[in-house]
Amino acid sequence: MAANLARSFLWWHPESDIQFQIVTDQINAVPDDIINQISIIYIKPGELGEGFSPKLHLDKLASDGQTLFIDSDCLIYGKLDPVFKVFKGHRVSVIGNYISEGEWFGNIGDICKQFNIPHMPKFNGGIYYIERGDEATRVYNAARELETQYDQIGFIRLRDRPNDEVLMSLAMELNQQVPIAEDGNILGELLNFRTGARSDLLNGLAELYNDPSNSAYNKNWPLTIGRPVIVHFLGHHNLLMPYIKEAKQLKYLFVNNLPINAARLITFIQVTLPFTIVLNLKNIFRSAYRAVFGVRKIKKSERVIDL
Repeated sequence: MAANLARSFLWWHPESDIQFQIVTDQINAVPDDIINQISIIYIKPGELGEGFSPKLHLDKLASDGQTLFIDSDCLIYGKLDPVFKVFKGHRVSVIGNYISEGEWFGNIGDICKQFNIPHMPKFNGGIYYIERGDEATRVYNAARELETQYDQIGFIRLRDRPNDEVLMSLAMELNQQVPIAEDGNILGELLNFRTGARSDLLNGLAELYNDPSNSAYNKNWPLTIGRPVIVHFLGHHNLLMPYIKEAKQLKYLFVNNLPINAARLITFIQVTLPFTIVLNLKNIFRSAYRAVFGVRKIKKSERVIDL
């Protein structure tokens, strides 16, 4: 996935002052088609912790100037220069809004009272913005210290590990760092936009939908449409369309050096067409299957919390 992300960056930034870096403990896994076009930051296995903990050390990895961390399960749909312009001047920031009560990996109202703060930034940790310096170091030092008190604070674990998002949120609030308001133009997750998507990475098209008239509408998400420059294919979404289509096209372009039209055509035949046929057949015969075999038990999501 990191290679796919790098290819999407290189597609939109063939000549750019922005330097793309991959942080990895598996340098031998970096594909040949990108290794000479990017920089590698090599770390030892476990050097920055396990699970989500490495995200609490981004201040140590950030270069001078402006740094944008992007999760490997993202793809880039356009030039990032406007994104850096929006973030400029923020020492540590994210894309999100504020939360003062309710549940977000813990009882936020109780945690705000505990730390005497009015609210906390709520966001998805698919991207973090850092301007290296003393202020950023203070935020990350605070986040690392809070991690040692994770359970005592009242935070709930994600996949049995501390969740970087709530730790960074609290550390940011305690150090007067603010988020960039969520408007669907910078980062988008299919976890929030649940009613469909249009995707054409090569032409810079990403439209994510949360249609109130659709049965899959996410009433807890305020936006009905997003046109993000970075799409986060969180969870199982990187196993489905449109991610698998975009990743295959990028591979044909960068690894096989195919012309654009050839890459599109082969991807359509190998990925888009079979996926669409199987999906339509499932929809046609789903009721008959359930009548005979019943309904399969829903697997519990690692992001669902028992209260």
